[in-house]
Amino acid sequence: MAECGVASRRAGEKLILEGRVRVNGQIVQELGRKVHPDNDEVVVDGSKVRNKRKLYIALHKPRRYLSARQDPTPRRTVMDLLPVEWNSVYPVGRLDFESEGLLFMTNDGEFALKLTHPRYGVKKVYEVVVKGPITQVTVRQVARGVDSEGEFLKPLSARLLESNEGFSVVRVELAEGKNREVRRLFAGCELEVLRLIRTQIGPIKLAELPLGKWRTLTEPEIKSLLART
Repeated sequence: MAECGVASRRAGEKLILEGRVRVNGQIVQELGRKVHPDNDEVVVDGSKVRNKRKLYIALHKPRRYLSARQDPTPRRTVMDLLPVEWNSVYPVGRLDFESEGLLFMTNDGEFALKLTHPRYGVKKVYEVVVKGPITQVTVRQVARGVDSEGEFLKPLSARLLESNEGFSVVRVELAEGKNREVRRLFAGCELEVLRLIRTQIGPIKLAELPLGKWRTLTEPEIKSLLART
């Protein structure tokens, strides 16, 4: 019932115990009863429970959009970029307010868990634009990791893509996804981040998806993401 948007898990248990749920015409009051969505009919308070269409969306998040369903302040959220009828989706993981790039949105809790929990180690790739020229020595310092706020932050890899007098670009690959990990990592190396773009999650790349636009993930893409968890 939680997956179909009827009620939270706790509220769903209360509905069952109160005898308000029927499975194939019979009142069910024992918790943990398993049903098959294609073969069993579930009715709550006289209304049939229907499977919720699962959505898997790739979004090119712009800067200054909050990765959240809503915000008490007047800031824009990523929900403002999606069709209003997709109000059941939520962001998969974090991409902070000033960062941009690839962000998944879904209403599938299992999919979200497998892409965000540290034990699954889904790789994410970022291009980090920092102020001024840097050398390979500095990039090796980033790759070795830093202590920050009681945590040790270390990327899977760091590679210098470009360096000139105005700015440098470093490609960083991570697997843990700690809060503001990339910005804290570069701050620990005394580097000023000018721009932060997430370009890849697992095997899925941002590619040519325009800024502020979205697309649905294909079935093979969804399977490729889950196969790695």
